[in-house]
Amino acid sequence: MRPSVRGKFLFVGDQKFYVRGVTYGPFRPGSDGCEYHTREQVERDFAEMATCGINTVRVYTVPPRWLLDLAAGHGLRVMVGLPWEQHVTFLDDADRATQIIARVREGVRSCAGHPAILAYAVGNEIPAPIVRWHGHRRVERFVRRLYEAVKGEDAGALVTYVNYPSTEYLYLPFLDFACFNVYLESRERLEAYLARLQNIAGDRPLVMAEIGLDSLRNGEARQAQTLEWQIQSVLSSGCAGMFVFAWTDEWHRGGQEIDDWRFGLTTRERTPRASLDVVRRVYADAPFPVDRSWPHVSVVVCTRNGARTIRRTLAGVAALEYPNFETIVVDDGSTDETARIVKGFDAVRLISVPPQGLSVARNVGLAAAEGEIIAYLDDDAWPDEHWLMYLADAFAHGDHAGIGGPNIAPAGDGLVAEGVSRSPGNPTHVLLTDRMAEHIPGCNMAFRTARLREIRGFDPQFTIAGDDVDVCWRIQERGWTLGFTAGAMVWHHRRASIRRYWRQQYNYGAAEGMLARKWPQRYTAGGRAVWSGRLYDPTATRALGHSRRRIYHGTWGSALFQSVYQPAATVWISMGLMPEWYLLVAALGAAAIGGLWWRPMLWALPLLVLALLVPVIQSIIAAGQATFIESTGRRAIRARAMTALLHLIQPVARFMGRARCKRRLVGRVYAGTLAWTDEVTAPSAVECRKRGVLVLPWRRTVSVWHERWRSAEERLAELERRLRAGGLVVLRGGSYDRWDLELRGGTLGGARLRMTIEEHGAGKQMARYCAWPAWTARAWAWTGGVVLAAGGLAGGGMEAAGVGVSGVALLFTVLAVAQYGRALAAVRGALGEDVLRE
Repeated sequence: MRPSVRGKFLFVGDQKFYVRGVTYGPFRPGSDGCEYHTREQVERDFAEMATCGINTVRVYTVPPRWLLDLAAGHGLRVMVGLPWEQHVTFLDDADRATQIIARVREGVRSCAGHPAILAYAVGNEIPAPIVRWHGHRRVERFVRRLYEAVKGEDAGALVTYVNYPSTEYLYLPFLDFACFNVYLESRERLEAYLARLQNIAGDRPLVMAEIGLDSLRNGEARQAQTLEWQIQSVLSSGCAGMFVFAWTDEWHRGGQEIDDWRFGLTTRERTPRASLDVVRRVYADAPFPVDRSWPHVSVVVCTRNGARTIRRTLAGVAALEYPNFETIVVDDGSTDETARIVKGFDAVRLISVPPQGLSVARNVGLAAAEGEIIAYLDDDAWPDEHWLMYLADAFAHGDHAGIGGPNIAPAGDGLVAEGVSRSPGNPTHVLLTDRMAEHIPGCNMAFRTARLREIRGFDPQFTIAGDDVDVCWRIQERGWTLGFTAGAMVWHHRRASIRRYWRQQYNYGAAEGMLARKWPQRYTAGGRAVWSGRLYDPTATRALGHSRRRIYHGTWGSALFQSVYQPAATVWISMGLMPEWYLLVAALGAAAIGGLWWRPMLWALPLLVLALLVPVIQSIIAAGQATFIESTGRRAIRARAMTALLHLIQPVARFMGRARCKRRLVGRVYAGTLAWTDEVTAPSAVECRKRGVLVLPWRRTVSVWHERWRSAEERLAELERRLRAGGLVVLRGGSYDRWDLELRGGTLGGARLRMTIEEHGAGKQMARYCAWPAWTARAWAWTGGVVLAAGGLAGGGMEAAGVGVSGVALLFTVLAVAQYGRALAAVRGALGEDVLRE
């Protein structure tokens, strides 16, 4: 059986395969040109490797067939390096590039189909100056050609490219798994960088192609100690394995022996070092030590009419490699065969309740849980066998209140599901850093049970979706944190029909409307969520007109860690990706239809065509960039067409769901969520409206004298609490903003506020506040649209109608100014009697 990729890990058959490897050679060529000594020497080396628990060997050149036979005889897999002259400007000569591809094909042909092959590496550390010389896109395209050449000779083989930190920005999503050479001698730095590499690898396995330490400069004791934590860190970070560099000190490169370093687990004479015993012991424990004490975990699966998928879910839970957990299924009023299927699993506790919604079901599971950690699964998901181990290990090494992991679509669910997995709207995580999350999706989330009970679980008003977002925000509101670990992977079915996908996105839109009602400070006036972190969505479509990514090379290309920097798109550029874009399309369509009766309105027709082209072009680009199992052929064309269609309908479904919520939502705000305590009573929104709110729209300053010293952060937090207690929507400025707080006076306008503090000695302070108008994008769009309409009317000979429509634009302007004044009055009221002068 040949190795395969399943999510974040490698498999051989149905068995997960952790790469526990070493690098081997090349050595001084013999008279026959062989770079791997004699059969007898390789036989001895491979036999010793197998005894030490090593299961994979990495070679840097194409090995003779007999070496692969010996590896197979000892149960070893081989990752074959396909060498070529990557240290020169290989793309400057078209003939050279063609010859490289031909040699790669020849090397693969000599090994094709051998059962010992783990994978082929089509390159190893193309130097950063060479990549910078050619440009990353040309290099990426050439690596793609090498990948296709390998697949052409050995279609069933896995293919990778071995990268390194100096070119980590290379975008190679077509590779079967990601490989990196990383040498870091600090455990903290290595674990932080592994988390970064996991996010670069995405839904694919990550293998460390080289780790190690030179014993010549650091000593054999330190080499052994470092290798121990390096291997442990690689495994606990969710990697699919690693190769220790190297099996022996003997190494031949560039036509000469390398004798000024000693990375080997054995000497040149094959005498074992202390590091070999360490590798033997830690490899035996992969991925975690077997004698470790594990906390009790409660796995909760909430279901309603989940008979189609819940059997696979519970089978996956039963197969978990974890010694201390319980399984609870909460049946939320199912009318199908769900209860009967659940009762067929002996170790599962079934709790049946009347249908009350997802949040109530999750709270029922929380009340019944006995574990110190509670982990939630959806009934259409199932976990990797080490899911709980990765979660528990992450909880043990941090103080997070909750931790999540990736959810990956399984193969074989059909054409629509394949397209859905590459379309927007899938449950995904939002990360503040590579290891700290702002949101973890409900299909794969775990919490400390005590912390979740302290915030009273999930808000019952979220009956279908949105409960996971709400609980994440409430946890962070308490000052607690959320974590993310790439190894805690679950498989999650995507919707297998367009109708079910539409319904899912419609429900998500309704949940967004409810969240915006409860958390207005986390949404823009147009209803778009404002995330502090990065949305890790591989299906995200880049807005048309958005600037290209920038690569940090360092001065003269000297940076050791060269990374990509992608600035966020501005609101104006990304409007074409928003559901509200279709409102513009509808308005332009109505205007164009009006042109059938009144010809001047036909000016809207070209704008309508342009507005329709924006989402169509973006969906086509997104579908073209998606990576499918089959990259060519009729099925690949159908898959891309389906993906483009789903990109088009998703924002429409979201918008309609959000509109429904705004029309019909009468739910309550969860009790206690916005409860504040403060010695100053803030003015209510009604009181703010009663004050003089029509003020001229220019900057205004307020100064407040304080006899008692407090930090700027404390004073701003106090002001924020007072304003929110009065029922006002307040947003905090981000890391790159020159304002501290934004107050919404309405949907058209508000005020932004900046504060500074003067220190006057003896703890006395003068706090100065500067406020200025902040018009929303909606205000600009509405006013601009009305002005254009007025101009069109006037140009069509209907001056009177144009003047009338201009009055509407004036009305919008007056409303925006009034809403600025309302926000300004709220600030003055919240500051209270301490205001000295203006």
